[in-house]
Amino acid sequence: MTDLPDKTQQPRLWRSDGWTAQVIKNEDDDGWAVAMTQDGACEPALTGPWTMGRDKKNPKPLDVNAFNTLVKTAREFVRRSEQQLHATLHQSINVAHGTGRVTVCLDITPDDDNPLAVLSAKDDGDELLAQVRVSPAFRLNRASALKWVEDGFAKPV
Repeated sequence: MTDLPDKTQQPRLWRSDGWTAQVIKNEDDDGWAVAMTQDGACEPALTGPWTMGRDKKNPKPLDVNAFNTLVKTAREFVRRSEQQLHATLHQSINVAHGTGRVTVCLDITPDDDNPLAVLSAKDDGDELLAQVRVSPAFRLNRASALKWVEDGFAKPV
């Protein structure tokens, strides 16, 4: 990895606060785009349209206000993406069973070679009732959770 300067402020390239904003030619049309890349990442976290300059040919130069707005937007986008991934990999549903409630959880550990998913159930007191390994493609919903609980926590097929 090459050492990057801490701060760069050029019309089409700004680097500061752990982010790089680079204005690039939009390959899809005659316009321009800006790519926001977090330090250490190989791909931009966010790419979006960029404003044309007054000559309607070249891009508007980056400035401190635009860069700060882009950093804020890119950070928020990354945060929401991480939250969405977490929600996809860690799901839980409460179902009524008998005289109490059971919380059924599906926790997926992604892996290119050997992904893993664990289905677990806990009672109202957070005591583990059952835990089984399932396919990462297992669909957790109210019906599948209730069926698993009613079937005595037998491994779903």
